[in-house]
Amino acid sequence: MDFIPDRYIYLLINVLTIAYPLAQSYEKRIRLLQHWKAIFTSIAITGAVFLAWDELFTQLEVWGFNGRYLTGIYIGALPIEEWGFFLTVPFACIFVYEVLNYFIKKDIFANSHQAITLFFLMVTTFLGYYFHDRMYTSTSFFFAAILLLGQLMVFRFSWMGRFYMAYFVCLIPFLIMNGWLTGSFTDEPIVWYNNLENMGLRIFTIPAEDTIYLLGMLLLTFMVYEKVKVKA
Repeated sequence: MDFIPDRYIYLLINVLTIAYPLAQSYEKRIRLLQHWKAIFTSIAITGAVFLAWDELFTQLEVWGFNGRYLTGIYIGALPIEEWGFFLTVPFACIFVYEVLNYFIKKDIFANSHQAITLFFLMVTTFLGYYFHDRMYTSTSFFFAAILLLGQLMVFRFSWMGRFYMAYFVCLIPFLIMNGWLTGSFTDEPIVWYNNLENMGLRIFTIPAEDTIYLLGMLLLTFMVYEKVKVKA
């Protein structure tokens, strides 16, 4: 993409992530923005948690950002584009969730979502403990494990089958976007990771932890989204 200056690449990724969901949010069948209060609240709460996490890990050099691909505007240790990430990704995934709910009436994971939760809980707990000395691995896995345990033992959300369907679908564009961020389509990574703080296992250029990071981020997002949507 030589026609786009390097410093706008991360910004472009954010724009492409949200462009179609935002354009279609007024679509009369989905009418996503009728749930604006739930969307805003869920993104705000999830963003507050994950931006604090992001700020800390950036300062500890668990990961960092390549200035070549940034506009140069920072809030704290984080580039403005990283703040945008926690707006565009949750919004796009909420859009996917609602689209799937509309077009796929059957909850295909209705009878298996508890088993899926148990599987993820065992994997995240084991790997979080095994790699307890790796900050990214242990934090992302234990964070997801806590939320999964809460769902399994306390909340038992009726929408978890729908959530997993959306999560598995969202993994596809998320991995493409993260591949771009981690250097699959650029000369250098836009976001770099300290391999001393992760398992060292990559999906192409993407740390494997990112899939569980997304799971935890989206589960928190939808816990708030569904709670507020029901009350609205």
